[in-house]
Amino acid sequence: MRRPFASVRARAALAATLVVSVALVAAGVALVVVLRHNLVDRASLESEVAARKVAGAQAALNGDFGSVALPDDEDRPVQIVDSAGKVLAASDDLRGRGPVTDYSPAPKGTAPKVSSRGDDSGHDDDDDDDHGSAPARGKVGTDVDRKDLTVRVGDETHDYSFAAVQGTAYDGRTYTVYAGISLEDEQATLDQVTRVMLIGLPCLLVVVAGVTWLVTRRALRPVEGIRGEMAEITASGDLSRRVPQPDSHDEIARLAATTNETLAALERSVERQHRFVADASHELRSPIASLRTQLEVAVAHSELLDVEGVLEDVVRLQHLAADLLLLARLDAGERPAEARVDLAVLVRKELAERIATDRIAPSLSMSDAPLDVRGSRGQLARVLGNLLDNAQRHARSAVGVEVRADGADAVLIVTDDGPGVPEADRVRIFERFVRLDEARTRDDGGAGLGLAIARDVVERHGGTLAVGQAPGGGAAFQVRLDRTT
Repeated sequence: MRRPFASVRARAALAATLVVSVALVAAGVALVVVLRHNLVDRASLESEVAARKVAGAQAALNGDFGSVALPDDEDRPVQIVDSAGKVLAASDDLRGRGPVTDYSPAPKGTAPKVSSRGDDSGHDDDDDDDHGSAPARGKVGTDVDRKDLTVRVGDETHDYSFAAVQGTAYDGRTYTVYAGISLEDEQATLDQVTRVMLIGLPCLLVVVAGVTWLVTRRALRPVEGIRGEMAEITASGDLSRRVPQPDSHDEIARLAATTNETLAALERSVERQHRFVADASHELRSPIASLRTQLEVAVAHSELLDVEGVLEDVVRLQHLAADLLLLARLDAGERPAEARVDLAVLVRKELAERIATDRIAPSLSMSDAPLDVRGSRGQLARVLGNLLDNAQRHARSAVGVEVRADGADAVLIVTDDGPGVPEADRVRIFERFVRLDEARTRDDGGAGLGLAIARDVVERHGGTLAVGQAPGGGAAFQVRLDRTT
């Protein structure tokens, strides 16, 4: 059963939608907060202007409060109160009522409470008539108090932002003008903005999700092509096919290029394995056929049994089987041991063991520098043995072995005075079952695996094996390994 949001397209669309939704909600909240603050500040400023206008009217300064022109708009109520709390004048909606300071505050959050008396801390005095020192006669005070109140007008209650300004008449009487501005319009504006955002947000999220889905689908179309081609290659087993590589020069193009490189390496590996099996079968067929023939002759005519020939064929089969087994282990990724091997001691021991069987006694040149390397003593001895066998097979009269230090490397060189290796064959000679034409004329039983095994073992030890020309004109095989300190 397919899980929801299992595809990359679905997860990308969901993630983009969530991110955009969080960003839009945060931006919407910030917008509403800023807009509310600005609207309330504007209402507070308008109420202060209205209060100062009434407080500074000539009739108010003359003490003729009944003649003061007050607005009759229910959205702009005004009230004049003396220092004893007596209402001296009021607009139509506030007539017959007590001072506005007796009304209940507006609900929390309707508008901020701000005091302009020296700071913007939002502090509100409980007694709006307590303004410190009263203004001079015929003057209006510079201080203003603001308070949000809920006032009942007719059968309804409304929220207002009131500003209180003090003044002193020419006769010395102190009065306070309370002017209010309705917050209904501001609240309506906020509600409208909120509704627009609530309606627009889902639509915008749908658009974001759709666009993300389409863009992701288009971006991942080459990936689907790569997947489909890989599935067909797996089903057909045809490793010569390659996945389509887009011209976008992006990550997907690099993925396709890497996939094709992997397929090419896999194709080469499989071809090499097939060739290895075919060559091994061919090499095994000859000694087995020869051995069978000799045994069949021996069964019919025991006196004709060539014991030495049978032994040679068995030894050849044994060596070939050992070589094939070692190559199989190397192909399987077997790593050499991490033992400390003294290359100088190993070379001396190997030459001493071969002195009785070698056709030509090798000359040895060795430096006094430490020549310790890390690896498998047995495999490194096999490398030296294969190189010496190759030199003995091609040398005319001289074989040389040199062991020395070269910087951070330990170098082993095996030379001979034979015909050497043509430059065109200096890479091919390390391939498996490859024997040059001159080597094929010798009936020594070589299968063409010695140098291939030597190269693979050296590479598994982190070194290199290369062939060049010896000073005497023959071949010079050079092994380089990292020295240990």
